[in-house]
Amino acid sequence: MDQKNNGQLMLGNKAVARGLYEAGVCFISSYPGTPSTEVTEEAAKYDEIYCEWAPNEKVAMESAFGASLAGRRAFCAQKHVGLNVAADPLYTMSYTGVNAGLVIVVADDAGMHSSQNEQDSRHHAIAAKVPMLEPSDSKEALEYTKLAYEISEEFDTPVLLKMCTRVAHSQSIVETGERVVPDKPYEKNIAKYVMMPGNAKKRHPIVEERTLKLIKYAETQPINRIEMGGTEIGIITCSTSYQYVKEVFGDSVSVLKLGMTNPLPCDLIKDFASKVDKLFVVEELDPIIENHVKALGIEVTGKELLPVIDEFSQNLLAKAFGKDVNEGFTIDEQIPARPPVMCAGCPHRGLFYTLKKNNCTVLGDIGCYTLGAVPPLGAIEMTLCMGASIGAVHGFNKVRGAESEKKTVAVIGDSTFMHSGMTGLANVAYNQSNSTIVIVDNSITGMTGHQQNPTTGYNIKGDPAGKIDLEALCKAMGFERVRVVDPYNLKQCDEVLKEELNVEAPSVIISRRPCALLKYVKHNKPLKVNTDKCVGCKSCMKIGCPAISMKNGKATIDNTLCVGCNVCSQMCPVGAFESTAESEA
Repeated sequence: MDQKNNGQLMLGNKAVARGLYEAGVCFISSYPGTPSTEVTEEAAKYDEIYCEWAPNEKVAMESAFGASLAGRRAFCAQKHVGLNVAADPLYTMSYTGVNAGLVIVVADDAGMHSSQNEQDSRHHAIAAKVPMLEPSDSKEALEYTKLAYEISEEFDTPVLLKMCTRVAHSQSIVETGERVVPDKPYEKNIAKYVMMPGNAKKRHPIVEERTLKLIKYAETQPINRIEMGGTEIGIITCSTSYQYVKEVFGDSVSVLKLGMTNPLPCDLIKDFASKVDKLFVVEELDPIIENHVKALGIEVTGKELLPVIDEFSQNLLAKAFGKDVNEGFTIDEQIPARPPVMCAGCPHRGLFYTLKKNNCTVLGDIGCYTLGAVPPLGAIEMTLCMGASIGAVHGFNKVRGAESEKKTVAVIGDSTFMHSGMTGLANVAYNQSNSTIVIVDNSITGMTGHQQNPTTGYNIKGDPAGKIDLEALCKAMGFERVRVVDPYNLKQCDEVLKEELNVEAPSVIISRRPCALLKYVKHNKPLKVNTDKCVGCKSCMKIGCPAISMKNGKATIDNTLCVGCNVCSQMCPVGAFESTAESEA
């Protein structure tokens, strides 16, 4: 993986990983989160870099800081909501500074393709007072990653590298280079690294002085560049919006392309504004650049013309500026909606069916099991953030009392539980609400593409690793009642759920079966429907399995999807579902 390969087409995330390799990074700790996941997965392919999945983003950032402190260039990655979890160490690392370079990728998700909000991470950079770079393609992703380490060490600061879905998951040509590994000794410095109030107070002025130096840096560096074209319109832009501006306008307008979006330059913007007749800002989500320009006393148009929600596109930009819109290929016929559903054989399906059957109020969490909120299951009534289900069910039951305790549950995945569910569980044990917590353990981090986690027993490379025993952990945290069920066994799920909801004690139910998509999982033969027995009652349709449909008033099974989990056969009142293994025999 260390060979040079100039002129290579590369995904943005892969380009960041290549930049990490060339920058001599030795330590990477991350938590998977789309659209940032592939950065760490690609970096793990370089044997020279130690890579790991951490239980959550806060731990990942703290681990990366420790590696930096020890004198090795370090890195961590997360998506935008993950940076919320890691904000605590980030804001104080701004005060301590670094030893060896420390770079943090945050990948924003404008348009919420895989996220519960579309916050703008530039606010974190501003509030933490750390520099932020924003590449607009794969070439810049590689170059800015290396540059970020130079900035980190020159200005003694962590550096944020902001990606977004379109840059992370699009491809462009990159030129690769050689790996160079700097080595910095660790030197004890209590005044710099121990942030008790007396020391922190002395470090704050250093942060403010650093910001002024970074502003001067931003005025002259080529990552902030003016591209003069027509002078009737001038556009200040960054990230993927730069690509849209160039595609829509070409050289007919002048562009100030900002690669460093915190801190923003002042003189450079004033100089650019003086060269054009009318000034615009094109930036996704919040008016960060626009407000900065207005604060400089410059007249500018931004969010009066462009939205503060969703991601931009070439056509959106063209329409906003009154230019011709390329409608492209359109389909006249109305296409039916295809909402996401759990996979055929998903172990979560039987569990959610049981919860709905018992009229439970289900407070959910972040993961592929969040699809339990989608019809026909429609079982989940709340999803907030990683780990919130357990804290929420505790508060819900505390104020609603015994009536709520007998029908309300929290549902959380194994990886999410490791991420931030344990503290919520400790709260239930400590403050004693009669809450029932269901950990849906599918033996993997499913939603982001089958990454390992502390419960699986394997590390990022698939090698044996430490494995946390969920049952032992829950018992050690004070739960006397810890039950394990097979979600393919509806009767068992129903009986255990009823028992735990009616007991006067906090309890944990672990719904355990591996994800149906894992390569090592051995499936049963697919089922078939005996049409002579089927009465068309549609009981089997209540679980929303994509392998089951209705044809001519009878249920039918797509045997290319069916994994033979037999959940549907347990629901059928007439025994119409049969195994194809029987007919083959």
